[in-house]
Amino acid sequence: MITYSFLQHYWWFLISLIGGLLSFLLFVQGGQSMLFSLARDKKERHILVNALGRKWEYTFTTLVTFGGAMFASFPLFYSTSFGGAYWVWMAILFCFVIQAVSYEFQSKPGNVYGKRTYQVFLFLNGLLGTFLLGTAIATFFTGSEFTVGKGNITDLINPTISRWESAWHGLEALANPRNWTLGLAVFFLSRTLACLFFINRLQDEKLVSRARKLLMFNAFPFVLFFLVFVIWTFASPGFAVDPETKEVSMVLYKYFNNLLEMPVVGILFVAGVLLVLLGIGKSIISSEYNKGIWFSGIGTVLTVCCLLLITGFNNTAFYPSTHDLQSSLTIENASSSEFTLSVMAVVSILVPIVLGYIIYAWGVMEKKPFDVKDFEDDGHVY
Repeated sequence: MITYSFLQHYWWFLISLIGGLLSFLLFVQGGQSMLFSLARDKKERHILVNALGRKWEYTFTTLVTFGGAMFASFPLFYSTSFGGAYWVWMAILFCFVIQAVSYEFQSKPGNVYGKRTYQVFLFLNGLLGTFLLGTAIATFFTGSEFTVGKGNITDLINPTISRWESAWHGLEALANPRNWTLGLAVFFLSRTLACLFFINRLQDEKLVSRARKLLMFNAFPFVLFFLVFVIWTFASPGFAVDPETKEVSMVLYKYFNNLLEMPVVGILFVAGVLLVLLGIGKSIISSEYNKGIWFSGIGTVLTVCCLLLITGFNNTAFYPSTHDLQSSLTIENASSSEFTLSVMAVVSILVPIVLGYIIYAWGVMEKKPFDVKDFEDDGHVY
């Protein structure tokens, strides 16, 4: 029998999976951050922009889907975080808006700003978009400053259930060094995946050779910052929820214990990390190997998905409050009604079909390495 609890866990799993897919697709942002380091002239930048331009909509759509799924399944989180930490979310949104504008307008007739201006916007999206996203997700582990009181709805002056207690409205997350480690890990991961993508997709030997060199310089800081974040998080107290009283308390090694107490999640997490390292390692060791993006890509999806699962499963507060522990959000107190989750669960059956179509379309478009000659055949140039 499908219970309310099952639906809450099911939707947190879907959101975690979407988060994993988004993390992989951020290779587009990583590639944009290398437009002026990997490419040496206008022609090479033109190649990179068009190689990434055929993928940017995947990332943008997945980001919107992630936010939409959160809004529909856990509306209290949406209203609390997006309504309270609005400066950081507005900054992230701005980064992705200028990306869309840049791809669509840089080659339009009458562009008075020049292509380079829009390419700088793409660079900023790659730099700030990835870092800020990582920092925002890190607060799922470190907490935020807010309170939740459903009785506030009767307040005629300020009838808001959730209230942000920091005047910085989300930017205070930048004051926590642990948030920085995940933000930097996501930034360097996106650049690492971009190098693997270019190695796999580009036909230009000079660009591929440079991508292999940059791979090591980005993979090392990624692994370093990722390990620092994971070890720091696993060794720190986590936000545990008492299954009987629903009281939130700090429990040492909570997130590490979640992996141990959910062995399937733990095994998938380790497998994901190993796949990421395998894709990177084989691409560095062998100058002929170009399939690393698939190993590291699948590993990224698994790793991030499992990290998000341990924030919501096993009686854990997925959006904790450091101002008032009892205001912390869980998949139980922040979810939509059972009817809403049930209806959306039926609709979610179409997800594998849509995902299968995306994989098929991707395969059709990626039959051969990308070359400058493809611009003429494609008919759509960025």
